Amino acid sequence: MHASILLLPGDGIGPEVVAAAASVLRAVASRFNHQFDLHEAPIGGAALRRDLAPLPPETLAAARAANAILLGAVGDPAFDRGDSSRRPESALLAIRRELKLYANFRPAKVWAGLESSGPLKTTVVSGTDMLVVRELTGGLYYGEPRGIAADGSSAHNTMRYSREEIERIARRAFGAARVRRARVTSVDKANVLETSRLWRQVVTALASDYPDVTLDHMLVDSCAMRIALAPSSFDVILTENMFGDILSDEAGAIVGSLGLLPSASLGDGPGLFEPVHGSAPDIAGKDIANPIGAIGSAAMLLRHALGLEAEARSVETAIGDALRAGLRTADLADGSDRRIGTKEMATAIVSALGQSLITDH
Repeated sequence: MHASILLLPGDGIGPEVVAAAASVLRAVASRFNHQFDLHEAPIGGAALRRDLAPLPPETLAAARAANAILLGAVGDPAFDRGDSSRRPESALLAIRRELKLYANFRPAKVWAGLESSGPLKTTVVSGTDMLVVRELTGGLYYGEPRGIAADGSSAHNTMRYSREEIERIARRAFGAARVRRARVTSVDKANVLETSRLWRQVVTALASDYPDVTLDHMLVDSCAMRIALAPSSFDVILTENMFGDILSDEAGAIVGSLGLLPSASLGDGPGLFEPVHGSAPDIAGKDIANPIGAIGSAAMLLRHALGLEAEARSVETAIGDALRAGLRTADLADGSDRRIGTKEMATAIVSALGQSLITDH
């Protein structure tokens, strides 16, 4: 396969983890006889520092032309004040909107060997393997009108959803459940919000198209509590934009570290793949960031953007092999565990990838 992959390293630890993921993609291309053209463009604070817009037109054009996009992170404290349109984070909302990336997949699983890495008992988290399917281009983050009163005395945002928006994300969730454990938990706040009542109505009606998938509904506060008490009880969680943002981060804490979590933002064009962890400027440039979220995002890129399931599984197996061997970045290390850096973890995963291919053949 010949594919064009746009790398958007971005801010903070973004360049480090994208470099790690790119090394894995190059190894996959070499060992599976593919040609991946990897090229970079600026976004977020990295673009602002060049006196460009947070999402430069050239970057957006390159994204539209690519087969897939791998993003590191956006967010730079140097640009936290001033016009919101000049904040690095505005680039992320803009690229999702421009590429019509309405479906966000955020898997969260407990890797073998990491059962005790999180705050919960091993018996509680063992077997956790959930997928949060988050609507990505509607709700409070995009709704209009929005703003702050001229005198600063009040502010307002608008939560808005259409039937079409709800149905298309629900179909993604039901489809994902069909190749997992065939259970969808739709999360809303239907006891308070009209948008949630419409959400529940549309999802319930759509479920008849998927008789092989079990559907249940849960209020968001109950869901948040259950993720902490019984995370292994979930298969696919379907929810709106803000709820999905919060619940998927909670899931990251459950499984041990946000640094482990990949994500895929999908629509009708090229997909955007990124780790969940953010830019973490306090550890940028220190070679201590966990690259597994970015490498897992590269695996999702192989699967969802390029249709390379065997290659995606090989990367995920290599991640598991490295963790089972006891390799730990700082966020995963406990007590006397030896801590390895970003580059060393990436090298170990590339090595494990090669060993798994030798074993398979």
